Amino acid sequence: MREVAIIGVGATKFGELWDSSFRSIGIEAGMKAIEDANLSGKEIDGLFIGNMSAGRFINQKHIDALIADYSGMATNNIPATRVEAGGASGGVAFGQAVMAVASGIHNTVLVGGAEKMTDQDDTSINTAMDATADAEWEAGMGLTLASLYAMIARRVMHEGTATREEIASVAVNSHFHGALNPGAQFRKEVALEMVLKSGPVADPLGVFDCAPITDGAAAVVLCPLEEAKKHTDSYVKVSAFAQGSDTLALAQRPDITTFGATVAAANRAYKMAGITASDISVAEIHDDFSIAGILALQDLGFYKKGAAGKAFLSGETRVGAGKVAVNTSGGLKARGYPIGAAGVAQIVEVAEQLRGRADKRQVANAKYGLAQSVGGTGSAVTVSIMEAV
Repeated sequence: MREVAIIGVGATKFGELWDSSFRSIGIEAGMKAIEDANLSGKEIDGLFIGNMSAGRFINQKHIDALIADYSGMATNNIPATRVEAGGASGGVAFGQAVMAVASGIHNTVLVGGAEKMTDQDDTSINTAMDATADAEWEAGMGLTLASLYAMIARRVMHEGTATREEIASVAVNSHFHGALNPGAQFRKEVALEMVLKSGPVADPLGVFDCAPITDGAAAVVLCPLEEAKKHTDSYVKVSAFAQGSDTLALAQRPDITTFGATVAAANRAYKMAGITASDISVAEIHDDFSIAGILALQDLGFYKKGAAGKAFLSGETRVGAGKVAVNTSGGLKARGYPIGAAGVAQIVEVAEQLRGRADKRQVANAKYGLAQSVGGTGSAVTVSIMEAV
């Protein structure tokens, strides 16, 4: 198997992009990544697209063909594949591309993730998101994705491994970094009290505990590590990619305060990269709901159970404050959550950190970075580890 490098990254601004279409934001991100890699585009021989629900959000299926067509790659008959895995769609698309390059099936691959959500009403969007849980035995019975994560939060508080204030501090952390990211949907810090007093969504979670509805796209270009220097002096090694799964329904798990898929994927990724959690300098974690941030830091091995919330609350997870900077992009909560693009956007942020190009939110001397992408309530999880070269 060949080693793989990221040689180019690109992303649109995240937010309510009323004047942009799905295809235009997808092409914008892809062209930025190709330009960043110093390519013309003709070198690309494979295309992978992460997208959860364009069929419902914009009434457009066959997204792979759409992007291949409007990027100009269809004229060269470049194979294009759309990947769907709920919130982990972008993360899984990235993994598929890494494996394609590592195996030699493809040589230079463009990975994109895109979602156009704000053209729909809230009910339609939430219905689609709720279906990433068990549509028959959870969503069909009235459970929403927010209420499922609220159950997790309630259980965590009951067990005493995190307080309500500690859970809310995950959002505070993301907004702190989002204020430093010019591409973020929300570029404003929020106080802990503001999160705690925000309107109720599903007790104990409020509006500020939940990621927003967002439009946006992100892309990266991959090639064999040995060929990276032919294109650019600024590239990043993909040290590991691992994926885990779990039951679709939350009720089928023995413990809802641990995502077994994250634990399994993280352990495989660390072993593959030959490192431990303590070697990671910057981590992009899936905080679609604030409680997910607590679970992520524990399941990824950064903190023991009961310590993650305290790290967030104390500010230890901020740039320059502790052993690992968490969600320097602003995370899903502040950067925004265009579902299919989220996992790829995490890779973009980690790559920029490892290349020393993250400006005011730059982590000093970052050597290893990690991205965790989650579908549903942890039923699909990817963990990617990148290394500065």
